[in-house]
Amino acid sequence: MTSETNVLRKIYLDDYSPILGEAEVDELRALAHPLHGHTVQMVNSTALGGGVAEILTRLVPILQELGLSVRWDIITGGNEFFAITKAFHNALHGGPYPLPPESFDAFLATNEQNLTRLRMDCEFTVIHDPQPVALIKGRENNSGHWVWRCHIDLSRPNLTVWEFLKPWVSKYDGAIFSSPEFTKSLSIPEYLFFPCIDPLSEKNRELEPEEMRAVLERYRINPRRNILTQISRFDRLKDPVGVVRAYRIVKRYFDCQLVLAGGKADDDPEGETVLQEVIEAAQNDPDIHILNLPPWSPTEINALQQASTLVIQKSLREGFGLTVAEALWKKKPVVASAVGGIPLQVIHKHTGLLAHSVEGAAYQIRFLLSNPALAAKLGQQGHEHVREHFLITSNARRYLTLFLLFLRAGK
Repeated sequence: MTSETNVLRKIYLDDYSPILGEAEVDELRALAHPLHGHTVQMVNSTALGGGVAEILTRLVPILQELGLSVRWDIITGGNEFFAITKAFHNALHGGPYPLPPESFDAFLATNEQNLTRLRMDCEFTVIHDPQPVALIKGRENNSGHWVWRCHIDLSRPNLTVWEFLKPWVSKYDGAIFSSPEFTKSLSIPEYLFFPCIDPLSEKNRELEPEEMRAVLERYRINPRRNILTQISRFDRLKDPVGVVRAYRIVKRYFDCQLVLAGGKADDDPEGETVLQEVIEAAQNDPDIHILNLPPWSPTEINALQQASTLVIQKSLREGFGLTVAEALWKKKPVVASAVGGIPLQVIHKHTGLLAHSVEGAAYQIRFLLSNPALAAKLGQQGHEHVREHFLITSNARRYLTLFLLFLRAGK
């Protein structure tokens, strides 16, 4: 499957001028001018679900409007392959790797199969995350410019998996990470790119009150009571059960509801199991709303975030956590774990509050519910922080700069 035909509506750069200013939009066009007509290939493992697909859905049209010829391809694989890559994901975040050594052969075999159907012939090739990392084998005569984009927290990886992946990563011309803490002292250049949100997307645009009201009514959420929300796929590393525990502590002191809204990415076979664990932890509490949303629910997610009193992101490990940037953009106070790329977004006591445990998260939530003026101030400052650092146009600028660097330096 190729996703370039599935990209959403055409995005026009001029639409960003009211947010960024005309000068910044003109700067993007000037930066892209030497790259007109140059070919780019983005490759990842899913077209729907997860932050990578969401970024590419918005980034690809912007680069196309800037004059680059961009193709977005999706690798395919069976249940065994995605079970292996999910185990990779958990292990790279620091967990154990429970699969036998033969799993590495199965992983490579699936990459080989994808090489038989994908054209790897662009001037610039960006491979996202571990699933397609071995596609570098299809590079002919050291041609083109290849970069590996890692969205995972590699600060403390399981060495069994990392030592398997590292020789493949080292074949690239560079590697991109989301935080300085994730870099690995590789033999190739390493770059820092922040994941970003699109302020004009359906998930982040300003909604009318009736639009929010309709979503809340559909899910029987009372807008006149405090709403605590975590938006994340159902993944143990997002700790939705821990969020339920924190909510129960807060509930002793404040009247509140909890919304746990998310879904399952195409390449994540554990989602259904985790969803059942969350349902069991909720114990039929009518004030806990567990919403298993399909990937095409941006309006619903937007409405839930905008209607929230505050937003939680209690991850145990995190690559970046774009739901934090989404909430901050909507001027919502955020309580989040101090893991992965979250502290780059939540600057403690300036753009939100950080926590290190269930009890710590509950304390910070209670503190903000007790201090609504401070909560509003943190939300406003968080909005400005996202505007300066985490919008999709910043992501486009970094890619353009990297491509120019490769183009002018040769390799």
